[in-house]
Amino acid sequence: MRYSIGQAAERCGVSVRTLRYYDQIGLLKPADTGASGYRCYDESSLLRLREILFYRELDFSLEEIRRMLDTPAYDRARAMERQRRLLTLKCERLMGLIALLERNLKGEDTMNLSAFDDSAYQAEKERYAAEAKERWGQTEAYAQSEEKRRTHVQEQGLQRRMEELFARFAALREPESREGRELVEQWRRFISENYYECTPEILSDLGRMYAEDRRFQENIDRFGPGTARRMSQAIEAYCNKA
Repeated sequence: MRYSIGQAAERCGVSVRTLRYYDQIGLLKPADTGASGYRCYDESSLLRLREILFYRELDFSLEEIRRMLDTPAYDRARAMERQRRLLTLKCERLMGLIALLERNLKGEDTMNLSAFDDSAYQAEKERYAAEAKERWGQTEAYAQSEEKRRTHVQEQGLQRRMEELFARFAALREPESREGRELVEQWRRFISENYYECTPEILSDLGRMYAEDRRFQENIDRFGPGTARRMSQAIEAYCNKA
């Protein structure tokens, strides 16, 4: 069965712009693209999207997901077993936090913070990453991806730089100002230099997605309420001036 991009997005609970973005970065390609440019997805596409969404729930980055899914030795059955284990640990931690809240509401156990400990989940996630490297580390696709990551200097340094830019967007008072456009240019260069070529079309799609896609909005708004919206407005102003 074939699905339009709108049908695929609705079926899987994601936005159309998210699917376009996944296509642009090579994470999820449509089954085919017609002469008119319309993307078309099949059951195989949706199976890959299902795996992507599972990994996103487990806090893997898009680059980590792409690297795992694109290796010839990828074992889907084994991956689902590990995903189930990680989701179970995550669920157990959330249930512990809910139980702690219930006790706190009753005035009990107010100083016990052990429920916030996620070391078991993080340890299992690290074991999964180590296993992935051991099982797939000799493949050409994995080696190329690792090489690309090494050219980024250090992932932690990139993360800090990204957070600095988000913080500056959070402090931005006039998104459509010259300052806002200059900040967008720095963001565009950051993406292009470290991840993929951020064309005007991709940048425009990103700007809309930051404000409209719940996952992106919640992540960016960690730096301050309304950050995703201001970032989207600044990108729109930048693209309109281009």
